[in-house]
Amino acid sequence: MSLHLYNTLSRRLEAFVPTDPANPTMYVCGPTVYNYVHIGNARGPVVFGVLADLLRRRYGALTYARNITDVDDKINAAAREQQVPISVITDRFAAAYRNDMAALGVAPPDIEPEATAHIGPMIAMIEQLIASGHAYAAEGHVLFAVSSFEGYGKLSRRNIEDMLAGARVDVAPYKRDPGDFVLWKPSDEGLPGWESPWGRGRPGWHIECSAMAAAHLGETIDIHAGGVDLQFPHHENEIAQSECAHGGKPFARWWLHNGMLNFDGAKMSKSVGNIERVHDLVQKHPPEALRYALLSAHYRQPLDWSDALIERSTRTLDRLYGTLRDIDALTGDSASASSVDAPIPAAIEAALDDDLNTPQALSELASIATTARGLRNTLAAGSGTPDPAQRAPLQALGTELRAAGRALGLLQQWPAAWFNRGGDDDAHIQALIDERSTAKAARDFVRADAIRDQLAAEGVVLEDTSAGVRWKRA
Repeated sequence: MSLHLYNTLSRRLEAFVPTDPANPTMYVCGPTVYNYVHIGNARGPVVFGVLADLLRRRYGALTYARNITDVDDKINAAAREQQVPISVITDRFAAAYRNDMAALGVAPPDIEPEATAHIGPMIAMIEQLIASGHAYAAEGHVLFAVSSFEGYGKLSRRNIEDMLAGARVDVAPYKRDPGDFVLWKPSDEGLPGWESPWGRGRPGWHIECSAMAAAHLGETIDIHAGGVDLQFPHHENEIAQSECAHGGKPFARWWLHNGMLNFDGAKMSKSVGNIERVHDLVQKHPPEALRYALLSAHYRQPLDWSDALIERSTRTLDRLYGTLRDIDALTGDSASASSVDAPIPAAIEAALDDDLNTPQALSELASIATTARGLRNTLAAGSGTPDPAQRAPLQALGTELRAAGRALGLLQQWPAAWFNRGGDDDAHIQALIDERSTAKAARDFVRADAIRDQLAAEGVVLEDTSAGVRWKRA
């Protein structure tokens, strides 16, 4: 099966064929950097990062851009409150965003354009829109004339009359039509601004992505992706201004939208206040478990976020890494070492080809692990140490399991690193385990049981196996 993606523009699952098979292009809407991002903001980068890797495997190349919005009224408000330049706010939280995404296993995009570095292209695009009759200047503002674009509403499938009716509350006096949206707005001395043909000002939010996408990926891109909450008005407005500025050329051929995260039955949102920040979560939980949780539901569906989901994801990874640990113990770590260049299993690729069906891919991952555990148990039950010929099939399954995980950004740690997470007290735990082993060898079972109880009280679970004592944090 070839790669099929659900296109929000057509409302159909379509076979993906890039304009240039030697170099597909993808643009993903990035963060507005005025604070730490919440876990819902991470779903797009995680899922579309999986897509980026898939496209590179399939086509050998990809140009992937994910922007940074570093000029915005929320940024201005934060800078004014702290009495610092906006760059102090944006530099801090852009760095925090990159660190948080890296913790979740999200690789950086090929291009990370910042809005403030593209003011010139934005002004040039606005001038094109005015010249072609699709925009107009009024009282220091420049606005896009929605009625000038016949296709307005084609992405969100909203009726233009309904949209305009909803916009007729508190209409700015400089607007010709209630639905017209701002491309440029004036800045007083207390706000960041740039000189333009319409006076000192700053760009509207929507024009930023259109200008940055055109500057780095061309006038028509293959894939534009982001959260479903951006479908209207942001993406709708991007289409209108881009296609009007570029003579009617399609802006993006595929539109992909990830569903929202729900928390306690409501959409996770900064405005509501029911958020969990990535910056905090990666300190409290294994980041790989957070990534697994984000991939556990299909990207287009809502995802109910909870501590229980994180705990289930952690336990699942415990089982998977436990399988790898046992395989490595029987094969001398060869399974882990040999998986770097191993091909992705066909069942995993088929699942991802089906509109990034990560739940199915995770199910295939679990199936490989189940087969591996069965063979491991058979070998462990035999007499003596398995010879190389007996170990080879198990090693192959370990390699396959790690290669399957690689397609999802999972199972790339050494098992010891996963189980020994927690840092400085690892040596203390191992010393107690060694003392317990010595006590058992001396038949001092009272002391051995006391050590087990002490470790249990510290949240450490022991597992006595034929390969030795394993431990993990509860």
